Amino acid sequence: MNDSELRKYLQNISHLFFPKKIGKSGQNWIISGHLLQNISIAHLEQELKHNSVNVQVKNDHDDVTLFIEENKIVLTIPEIPRINIILFFLTILTTLFAGAMMEGADVYNHPLKLFNGIPFSITLMLILGTHEFGHYYYAQKHGVDATLPYFIPAPTVIGTFGAFIKINSPIRKKSALLQIGAAGPIAGFIVAVPALIIGLTQSTVITLDETFEGMRLGDSLLMMGLTGIIFPGLGPNQDILLHSVAFAGWIGLLVTMLNLLPIGQLDGGHIAYAMLGKKYDKVAIIALLSLIPLSYFSLNWLIWGALILILMRTVKHPPVMNIHEPLSYKDKKIGYMCLAIFIFCFIPAPFS
Repeated sequence: MNDSELRKYLQNISHLFFPKKIGKSGQNWIISGHLLQNISIAHLEQELKHNSVNVQVKNDHDDVTLFIEENKIVLTIPEIPRINIILFFLTILTTLFAGAMMEGADVYNHPLKLFNGIPFSITLMLILGTHEFGHYYYAQKHGVDATLPYFIPAPTVIGTFGAFIKINSPIRKKSALLQIGAAGPIAGFIVAVPALIIGLTQSTVITLDETFEGMRLGDSLLMMGLTGIIFPGLGPNQDILLHSVAFAGWIGLLVTMLNLLPIGQLDGGHIAYAMLGKKYDKVAIIALLSLIPLSYFSLNWLIWGALILILMRTVKHPPVMNIHEPLSYKDKKIGYMCLAIFIFCFIPAPFS
């Protein structure tokens, strides 16, 4: 921890502790001072647990001394609960089935053809798992109690309703809120883009006629750019039949985009609240209402909006302690990066 990081750290606890002397011994900072009125040692120790540094507190009559050392361990993997393991393997099974059906395998009469779905299942599970691990890693880094991922198996065309982690303790600082919220979409995006590129190189060009029936996937700016590079000169009656790996990558980018909507406790809601503060409420309402005109392109937007209202019950975000404190330049760059990812992944009509 350098001098500027120490000053910022002490500023974050300035509502609890007033420093009088600051010294250093090896890698440890030693700060002596006193507690503010009505603050107890127990309260101070509880607050200090939510930081990514090791702090020991020594109370000597009226003086309080903090021994601060950077926390070298930022990730701990607890014992995996049985429900998480069961859901994980069930989701592997359902995504294997979905991937095999995509490949045209007759799984009902030839059960071993289930393994034809391995490329799709591995790719999608890797994208979803990386997304959730990003959240989990930064929750651990900021001392926030979070569960391991819960994967959700489902009898759908992709075999899952996604995955999530549960936050069990309050996120007290908006810098932590932004980093935890942004880590998932950024991590998932980093995996989904190469998967999409690899899958596109394995996809085939087909010619459509008037008798064509099937589901067509919408294009984002990123998808249009990649298909233009990999398949230049497509004719008006031609389209791309996606390989299952490319479809998994496409789904990963769609999930990333939906999670970045600045509404409620979606990832985008966390990021927008940290970036905008009290202005966030208006942005969240506008974002939710914008799903109504978007339903002109696809009714899926109304379904997504209804799910948000049912599951979250509000577009508002729970408050954090230092909402008026300005974000660092690094945190702002992370927020703008997520906005760019949202724009490049946005699809007006995902399915038609």
